[in-house]
Amino acid sequence: MPRYLSLVQYDENNIPAEGVSPEVQHRMGELLEEITKAGVLLDTAGLLPSAQGKKVRLEAGAVSVTDGPFTESKELVGGYALMQCKDMAEAVVWAKRFVQAHVGWTLTCEVREINEG
Repeated sequence: MPRYLSLVQYDENNIPAEGVSPEVQHRMGELLEEITKAGVLLDTAGLLPSAQGKKVRLEAGAVSVTDGPFTESKELVGGYALMQCKDMAEAVVWAKRFVQAHVGWTLTCEVREINEG
């Protein structure tokens, strides 16, 4: 069965000031329990703010390292979910449920099939 990576993207400047509300935490807990019981979720995690990250870039043969925060980026990867689904349609259903659990947020999940070959 194919594996899919859902990359959670959002603008760090537009997260609710209170952070993750108890309601969102509750909805996410229920969803994570359901997706785990369904045998779909292989791994998931949120990422620390970009201020604690680095960007390593190769351009014209030169490597550069930039300290966060990455203010030039509108949307940053803030987390991920690794899922094993029967097809892309199923992976999208789970990603839609994930974004719907985040009432009050603006975020995107980019869903990509992992190249196993």
